[in-house]
Amino acid sequence: MAAIGVALWKYAMRYAPSAPQFFDRDRFVLSNGHACLLQYIFLHLAGYAAMTMGQLRSYHSAQPDSQCPGHPEIDIDGVEVTTGPLGQGVANAVGMALAAKHLAATYNKPGFELVASHAWCVVGDACLQEGVALEALSLAGHLRLNNLTVVYDNNQVTCDGSVDMTNTEDVDAKMRATGWNVIDVEDGCYDVDGLVAALADARGSREKPTFINVRTVIGLGTALAGTSLAHGEDFGAEDVARLKREYGFNAKEYFEVPEQVRNFFAGCVPRGEKLVSEWEVLLERYRRSYPTLAAEFVSRLRGELPSNWESFIPESFPLVPTASRISSGLVFNPIFEKVNSFMVGSADLSDDVEINFLGMQDFQHPSLRTQCSINGTYAGRYIRYGVREHAMVAIANGIAAYHPNTIIPVTSS
Repeated sequence: MAAIGVALWKYAMRYAPSAPQFFDRDRFVLSNGHACLLQYIFLHLAGYAAMTMGQLRSYHSAQPDSQCPGHPEIDIDGVEVTTGPLGQGVANAVGMALAAKHLAATYNKPGFELVASHAWCVVGDACLQEGVALEALSLAGHLRLNNLTVVYDNNQVTCDGSVDMTNTEDVDAKMRATGWNVIDVEDGCYDVDGLVAALADARGSREKPTFINVRTVIGLGTALAGTSLAHGEDFGAEDVARLKREYGFNAKEYFEVPEQVRNFFAGCVPRGEKLVSEWEVLLERYRRSYPTLAAEFVSRLRGELPSNWESFIPESFPLVPTASRISSGLVFNPIFEKVNSFMVGSADLSDDVEINFLGMQDFQHPSLRTQCSINGTYAGRYIRYGVREHAMVAIANGIAAYHPNTIIPVTSS
């Protein structure tokens, strides 16, 4: 996936290595978290200060302060969510795209695009077999989350062997049927230009999320290339030395980054600093034009609730035995109604779980017109997850992680 990494970190993604928590950064999720070295290496090359060469050397070691465990973890700069259980990251990315859509619809104004982040999610063959991922992809297509791109590392290999042992479906046709744009990149190992063009098309999509099917070779260039053994077997000293020589490296050096590569990525830090500076200027202009909205927006970025939120809790409750879902609704619905930070949803059980708060509006694509007249906008705070309980919770995790406490998701089943 080296070419995919170059296309993303060098060209496609908007982020700031010197300000990892910059609000309007693009969000990157590595759903196939066992490929964590991709993320660690590119965080290092892009200039994230905490991801030092010493940290890269700590990969899979007993070093207590290692930032390179066997899967990416959220407390590391540049890692948005902890991934590992396959398919969860897909749903997390859907949640992040959903969060951005909602905040943009709530606060953006003409000439003031405060929220413009894109969610990028890299997946493997296994992620696309997990139920939680398929639930989330279906919902994202329905919601038309055009600020979401899934990059499929299609090497047709899983741990047990070739994918066709268990899965022979037409993935592109399946994704189109689910409401996604589909772009194919035939040479995912070397065609960086093709990948950059595909990623640019994905960001420019106006109506649909985008699925980029990238053909790759696992263990590229090694003796185990294209086989399931490349998932976890040691390539061996001789094969590694041969590979280094073929690419012009010193076969005896380890953890070396040539100056040419350093120079190639040198622009990532200043580019990110420019993004942060421009966004801060935009926010200041927004404050002057929309002072009330700006104050609410900044307060939410800080994770603050209204100071009087407790006053919305009712003072009296039923004196007879009451179902927990009903008593829960009595407590929370007045808070949901008054506090914009909450996004609420259920898995096809809106009435049964008593979370229909007064004046609620659906989160839906604004052009959707349903037969039952349940419509909405991206500014809506009620999410209808459909009968997708697993994706509901994983998507909520992505919403929560987007910018902690800016949106507080509540799910019910």
